[in-house]
Amino acid sequence: MSPKKVLFVLTNIAKIPGTEKEIGWWLAEVAHPFHVINGKAEIVFASPRGGLAPVDPVSVQYSPDEVSQDFLNNHKALFEQTEPLEKFLGKAAEFDAIYYPGGHGPMFDVATDPVSIQLIGEFFALDKTISAVCHGPAAFVNVILPNGKHFLEGKKLTGLSNAEEDSFQMSQYMPFPLETKLNEASGGLYTVKDQDAESATVVVGNDGKFITGQNPKSGKVVGEAILKAIGVN
Repeated sequence: MSPKKVLFVLTNIAKIPGTEKEIGWWLAEVAHPFHVINGKAEIVFASPRGGLAPVDPVSVQYSPDEVSQDFLNNHKALFEQTEPLEKFLGKAAEFDAIYYPGGHGPMFDVATDPVSIQLIGEFFALDKTISAVCHGPAAFVNVILPNGKHFLEGKKLTGLSNAEEDSFQMSQYMPFPLETKLNEASGGLYTVKDQDAESATVVVGNDGKFITGQNPKSGKVVGEAILKAIGVN
C-alpha cells in the first residue's frame, strides 16, 4: 500500500501590500501539524508561486516551543523551496488531504488564487480531507462548486475570530474580516469557543473530512484530526 500523502499550502506574501509590515505564514500552525503527521504520511509543501514561502517573523517570537523551533531550524528547505501550486492541478487523486495553515499572508494571495480555488474543488469532488487553521480558511471564501453552491454552504467551521484580529491590531490591514466572510458563506455556521487568542476551537465535519482550527493553539489537534481522517493511527 502506498503511503498516505498530505499537501501543505503556504503563502508567498512577505509584506502587507502598500506597507513595510512583514507577514507570512504562522510558524506554530505549520510546525505542530508537521510534527504530528511527519513520519506517518508524506508531506509535500506548495505555495501559489512556488519557491520561498516566508515565515511571519512575529510568529517566530510567539512560538518559542521546541517543536516550532525545531521545524524552523531543521526543515528550512521545505518552506524555502516550495512547489508551485499549479503543479498539482488534476492530481488530487494522488493525495489524501490538503491543509492550509494561517498567518496573515493567505488573506492576500491564497484567498483569491484561482489555482488554489480550483484545487479545493478537485479535492472536494474526490471526497478528500480538506483542512485549515486560523487565517487558513481564507482559502475557502471564494470557492464555488460546479453546482453553483458555495463550498462552505452548510458547513460548520471555525477560524480566527474578528475579536482576535482586533486584539492583534491587524483588522485595519486585512482585505476582509475573515470571521464575517466565513459566517456568511457557511450560512451562519461559524463557531468559536471563546473570542480570544487564549482558547482554541477545532471543528470537524463532513464525516471527519472537513477540519478547521481557530488559531495557533489548534495546530496540533488539527494535525491529529487529519491523521484520523486519512486512516492513520
